[in-house]
Amino acid sequence: MTTTQAEPTASDSGAKATARFKADKTAVAGTPKERVDLLAREVLDAVHATIRRHNVTYAEYNALKAWLISVGQDGEWPLFLDVWVEHVVEEVATTHRKGNKGTIEGPYYVPGSPECGSNGTIPMRDNESGTALAWTGRVTSTDGSALGGAKVELWHADADGLYAQFAPGLPEWNLRGTFTTDDEGRFEIRTIRPAPYQIPTDGACGKLIAAAGWHAWRPAHLHVKVSAPGHELLTAQLYFPGDEHNDDDIASAVKPELLLDPQAGPDNTESVSYDFVLDPSGI
Repeated sequence: MTTTQAEPTASDSGAKATARFKADKTAVAGTPKERVDLLAREVLDAVHATIRRHNVTYAEYNALKAWLISVGQDGEWPLFLDVWVEHVVEEVATTHRKGNKGTIEGPYYVPGSPECGSNGTIPMRDNESGTALAWTGRVTSTDGSALGGAKVELWHADADGLYAQFAPGLPEWNLRGTFTTDDEGRFEIRTIRPAPYQIPTDGACGKLIAAAGWHAWRPAHLHVKVSAPGHELLTAQLYFPGDEHNDDDIASAVKPELLLDPQAGPDNTESVSYDFVLDPSGI
């Protein structure tokens, strides 16, 4: 696959993330009114407490209103929530697990990526930039039994920090693929090492980052979703040691258990080994 690429804009990537969310996610139906009342009131109470504690002015309040409006206009609610809120939801939702640690999904997941077998190369352009990365691993249950036929969905940014389907000029399924484990639960994936990147800063989220004096960087990472019948879906990101933003990731998504251990090979190649242990569902 060959193509050209250009710099994405916040409004374009935000609109695509919003459209993808609407297409793939469904609202929680049947939530009891008492639960909605509880959560809504506590969130509002926290906002009210912040206003009182810090003597928020009308000028600051109006700036907040203008910013919230721009978040919606730029289509950046998925980006805002996934960067600054999702990591706590993930933490709470997975405290019971005995298997692998997970982390946030982020706004750039797309289902239905090409099938690549148990031993394959992720779809990529001819002469894709970046260090070649060979990843071997195994998927098992918490009792140690192999999970043959488990799915490992992999997606990640390219060497410029861009994601296919969310940046212009990239092939549709560039660096997106689904791998299926063999009878022993094993898989082998060939891809390239992704680059660190900044989240889009030319929209509403970028304005918040600038106003607060934060940085916009995410460390280099591989996204995965690992699934098998009768087991809980694991969503994770795998990181590379030595990245300067592992300790101050803008999305607060890095965990020690998710760090890889790359081994240098010949001709600008690396190899990693990383396994997954899935929790049985219904516990």
